[in-house]
Amino acid sequence: MRTILHVDLNNFYASVEMILNPELKNKFVGVCGNVENRHGIILAKSENAKKMGVKTGMTIREAQKLCPDIVFVEAKHDKYLAYSKLVRNVYRDYTDKIESFGIDECWLDVTESNKLLGSGEFIANEIRRRVKSELGLTVSVGVSFNKVFAKLGSDMKKPDGTTVITENNFKQKVWPLAVQDLLFVGRSTAQKLRKINITTVGDLANASPEYLKSHFGKWGLTLYEYANGKDNSPVLKDDESDEVKSVGNSITCYRDLVCDEDVKILLTVLAESVSSRLIASVNKKATTLTLYVRDEDLYSVTRQGKLKVPSDLPEDFKDFAFELFKKNFNFQKGIRTVGISVSGFLDGAEQLSIESGGYEKKAKLNDTISKIKNKFGSKSVVKGIVLKDKRFLRENPEEEHVIHPEGHI
Repeated sequence: MRTILHVDLNNFYASVEMILNPELKNKFVGVCGNVENRHGIILAKSENAKKMGVKTGMTIREAQKLCPDIVFVEAKHDKYLAYSKLVRNVYRDYTDKIESFGIDECWLDVTESNKLLGSGEFIANEIRRRVKSELGLTVSVGVSFNKVFAKLGSDMKKPDGTTVITENNFKQKVWPLAVQDLLFVGRSTAQKLRKINITTVGDLANASPEYLKSHFGKWGLTLYEYANGKDNSPVLKDDESDEVKSVGNSITCYRDLVCDEDVKILLTVLAESVSSRLIASVNKKATTLTLYVRDEDLYSVTRQGKLKVPSDLPEDFKDFAFELFKKNFNFQKGIRTVGISVSGFLDGAEQLSIESGGYEKKAKLNDTISKIKNKFGSKSVVKGIVLKDKRFLRENPEEEHVIHPEGHI
């Protein structure tokens, strides 16, 4: 029987901010991407702000209405990454099977460690104790026999708690929970499940597999397996999960986007950021692009497609992202956030076979522009379309890029 932990750093960004600035301790803290912008959103919040109703994804204005005394600080991604690495050093004392699920969450397979170090619950409590005493952070840990239930367990006792879900008790602990508490059941899937009277994990577990398949295809069968504790996916080793799987970025604008030109401007800024970070981080071409859009009601939709040719060029990313946008979105509601990520990287041998003279010419131009930006600043060379709304120049996504490790699903 496997022993899997899911370790989740509590209120991570806000907690790091309070370590860096002790004056923030016991205050209501909201970490934001850009405090000045009208639509700067809450990326993280302190525990006491959470109790006031502040949620991740809210705008600054919405958070202020709920919590008038909240103090906003701008995100320091380099600091969070540094602390994330320190926490992972603690995990390495217990296993080399560590799979990231974002900067503040990891799965650990401690099956082999049980023989020497004790039960999964004992190891979980040791990790909680050490992270708190050595780094000043708290974690919540789920202990189970698979990754899906371990993730669910880490959400059940926050902050600073351990939850054990076993083969003997999962029906009592897991099945009464809302179906959207199950990993990978997002808002849209939960709505569709409710339409067929499936509201709890237990409802999902006891539904007919054929019935679920008729509504959701193979994904319905996967969700059925998850609800019944039949997740056999492995935890990647530490060196495997550190491999870059995707490079991406998103921006929440100072105003809602209401027309195609608005979207083109933002995609231009994002595509240049993603291209430069892709070249700097992995220096490979991407084959797949994912577009993320969130509207003014904080409803999010993601669409993905294969690039026409593998590329690392901003023009290719921008053009394809706009194609995805036109096929899938309209302006019935204002658009608040747009994101791009690229994945499916080719190794060197594959890249050579698809390069053409046209690509090489554009790549040389892009390289020249990058060198100018590196020397004189990211805004020294700007596409003409971006000048149509100079407020976009205040955004600097290249300093807030997101690089997802291999284990990020």
